[in-house]
Amino acid sequence: MVLSELKRLYQITAVQLRYGLDELLPEDPRLKLPKAMRKSLFWLRNEHPEKPLGERLRLALQELGPVWIKFGQMMSTRRDLFPPHIADQLALLQDQVASFDGRLAKDQMEKALGGPLETWFNDFDEVPLASASIAQVHTATLKETGKEVVLKVIRPDILPVIKADITLMYRMAGLLEKVLPDARRLRPVEVVREYEKTLLDELNLMREAANGIQLRRNFEDSDMLYVPEVYTDLSRENLLVMERIYGIQVSDIDALVANGTDMKLLSENAVTIFFTQVFRDSFFHADMHPGNIFVARENPENPQWIALDCGIVGSLNREDKRYLAENLLAFFNRDYRKVAELHVDSGWVPEDTNIDEFECAIRTVCEPIFEKPLAEISFGHVLLNLFNTARRFNMEVQPQLVLLQKTLLYVEGLGRQLYPQLDLWDTAKPFLEDWMSRQVGPQAVIDGVKTRAPFWAEKLPELPELLYDSLRQGNALNQRIDKLYDNFMESRRYQGQARFYFGIGATLVVCSAILFSNHIETYSAISAAMGVTFWLLGWRACRK
Repeated sequence: MVLSELKRLYQITAVQLRYGLDELLPEDPRLKLPKAMRKSLFWLRNEHPEKPLGERLRLALQELGPVWIKFGQMMSTRRDLFPPHIADQLALLQDQVASFDGRLAKDQMEKALGGPLETWFNDFDEVPLASASIAQVHTATLKETGKEVVLKVIRPDILPVIKADITLMYRMAGLLEKVLPDARRLRPVEVVREYEKTLLDELNLMREAANGIQLRRNFEDSDMLYVPEVYTDLSRENLLVMERIYGIQVSDIDALVANGTDMKLLSENAVTIFFTQVFRDSFFHADMHPGNIFVARENPENPQWIALDCGIVGSLNREDKRYLAENLLAFFNRDYRKVAELHVDSGWVPEDTNIDEFECAIRTVCEPIFEKPLAEISFGHVLLNLFNTARRFNMEVQPQLVLLQKTLLYVEGLGRQLYPQLDLWDTAKPFLEDWMSRQVGPQAVIDGVKTRAPFWAEKLPELPELLYDSLRQGNALNQRIDKLYDNFMESRRYQGQARFYFGIGATLVVCSAILFSNHIETYSAISAAMGVTFWLLGWRACRK
């Protein structure tokens, strides 16, 4: 590690110790030495003993910067994995991160637009509406139309902080791969690379604008999801201008209940929206923490979700979607043999894995879980237990699915927070079965013909010419093959002659040596000369 990386590592450790986060370490005999060392570091005592542990954790993550704040946002959605006193504090990271000066934000915006804000906007508010880890948001109205908008601006000088932490994460991931052989199957370097890509993508607000436009188009006629309009002519790489929305933040359960929201339908719609994005559109919002999700106040009996902050999106190719759907359906149907086979077929585990042993291990993990009512089963727990079991079978992490797994945990966490009895399995299974039937059934054939029909219609007039060209190319190919075969046979004949000449020459040279040893010098010289002659003939045959 270079000096700057060591300095950052020390800063991370120091922040954790100053906030007393060593209390999060479990009681384990192997941790006795680290805990004893902690007590000896008297210059890094817990400076906030009066604050609850959850608040200390939030403050530490906030002080460490955007990389760690994002991690805290993800943890805040998993209320089934973390106690309320921690989850409640981490939820504040979603949109209550310490803001920076509004005048500095205005200067950033004017620099991006190339002129004073008053040229395009009225009623700009220097007090931020919300502040997050990467950017903060201010309100204004469009001067031309009077529509209310929000202006999102990137925090100044944030890129060096992110790069420093990512560099350190690369170092630590590489060290893990070298020191711990078992860590190689987790592919930590590739996971860090994927995380780096998502963070850096968030710094380009024009990418977020494009993502928002795409997501809005995908759900243009939907009453389940609304995506605000983006004003691309006023947006820049570090500035995003979009429609201002008024809704209820999804984490405000009391307000949702007071508005008469159908919480069961709202949570089920969240699952439907997620699977629609993944399997229908291959384009899904991958940052669905409560700070980015609102619910419209209108029509509470048929509530509509509102999605903000499309900086992180994910996509899957056809093979990934097929693999994922088959795996989930196999889980729903408790077909553990199919799960094991799919893991091998998709390359998650090595080809030489014993399917019978793998199936037995999966059954051992999943059967006790499925004995509970489906509504009480946490998909997050199933995944974690399955991955821990598959570790024995050298299961590798698939970086292209990490974002999807994180988003699925977000969705489940949100759904359970809104409606604790949410049956994610019952909601998702019909959707997946319908999707699979359209992929492999008669409808799939019809859809395929419809999709390719314009291409076939375009190429149909060219068919005779293409057929003639194919026949001509086939004839030319046959002629080349015949010529190559003739050349090969001629080469083999010359090689046979060469071997014959070399053999005769070697025999004559040996005879020459025998005659010379018996003092028959005349015949010895003749035999040697003839042997050399035959060698020359063999060499000449090789060159043909």
